[in-house]
Amino acid sequence: MNVLVLNSGSSSQKSCLYEIGDALPDDPPRSVWEGKIEWANDNDNNNGQAQYSIKTSRGVSRKHVTSGGSRREDIERLLQNLWSGETQAVSGPSEINVVGHRVVHGGPQHFEPAMVTTEVKHAIEGVSVFAPLHNQAELEGMEIVAKLLGPVPQVAVFDTGFHRTMPLSAATYPGPHEWFEQGIRRYGFHGINHQYCAQCAAHLLGKDLNSLKLVTCHLGNGCSLAAIREGQSVDTTMGFTPLEGLMMGTRSGSVDPGILTYLMRQRQFSGEQLDEVLNQKSGLLGVSGISSDMRRILAATKNAAEPSIMARAQLAFDMYVHRLRKGIGAMIAVLGGVDALIFTAGVGENSPEVRAAVCDNFAFLGLRLDPGKNAQSPLDNDMDISARDSTVRVLVIHAQEDWMITRECWHLMQRIP
Repeated sequence: MNVLVLNSGSSSQKSCLYEIGDALPDDPPRSVWEGKIEWANDNDNNNGQAQYSIKTSRGVSRKHVTSGGSRREDIERLLQNLWSGETQAVSGPSEINVVGHRVVHGGPQHFEPAMVTTEVKHAIEGVSVFAPLHNQAELEGMEIVAKLLGPVPQVAVFDTGFHRTMPLSAATYPGPHEWFEQGIRRYGFHGINHQYCAQCAAHLLGKDLNSLKLVTCHLGNGCSLAAIREGQSVDTTMGFTPLEGLMMGTRSGSVDPGILTYLMRQRQFSGEQLDEVLNQKSGLLGVSGISSDMRRILAATKNAAEPSIMARAQLAFDMYVHRLRKGIGAMIAVLGGVDALIFTAGVGENSPEVRAAVCDNFAFLGLRLDPGKNAQSPLDNDMDISARDSTVRVLVIHAQEDWMITRECWHLMQRIP
């Protein structure tokens, strides 16, 4: 079975192809084909640049830049490389058996993976106001697939799905109860990867997932924590939208809502302007004034040309770590203890500085890193980086959202007569 996965974002499009036999392998296999577009201009990419990166399991790799095309045209061009040119992986579109999509927000109706139907697309459209940049991009991906591949089965896998097990005490906001009835509740995000990391952690530790208390730290441009007990999410830091919670690359995370009402009363910002500031001009970028990239922040703390730049970079790093420590502490309190702390995604997997700074404050729990193992970055494999005498294991696990989506597609296809 050839499974194509689309991970559609506001500023990037990631796609990959897996070839699966009669049974799912225990460990994630290498993808047969991977393609990625990053857009360097506005969301519509009008007259902007599209940076393509494509590689195959045969060792063929290709990178190039185009400009002037629409977002839709760029995605179609990327997917056509699957069956044409030097990066060809299949003889034609008909060889693709199913297409899976990461859908960021499923709203109050959809938590379980579902075959894409007109009804499902309408539901995704109906909650796109909760995650407008993401849900619209994912619907666009479904339309492109239908155009290029015809009536191939498509599957929606919802990032909010894993957090459906949160108790009402964690999922409900302390506002009027009518909010909850209107669908205003805490949904949580990054669920596909939080779930994968929990399953992988149990495998690495050689323990039953149902016996473990885990805190998973998804740290990329977007950041979230999850408290996982017996394989189920019982709390997370993101909420109604992906804006709540930790300090992120360009997102503020949680702030006093009184700040927002104050700014609106002072007529300094409209709702749309506040949304832009909180989502695109805050976080590491907003505090440092340098970048949303943790690597550049760390470099500036050591090598900035001006003391003021160095000070702002250091403040951004310190705030990021402080909020992480506070969030992890809250997750541990919800769980009533912790067996393993897990780092994943871009920063979590590749920043030993962040891992060390975060873990330092949990020595009182008996948590200790092995400095040598922690310094091995980037890591080739998932691994335990805690010291031998650590009472809490610390794991680094590579994000595998595409593989999780592939698994869900495979399971759904087995049910089709």
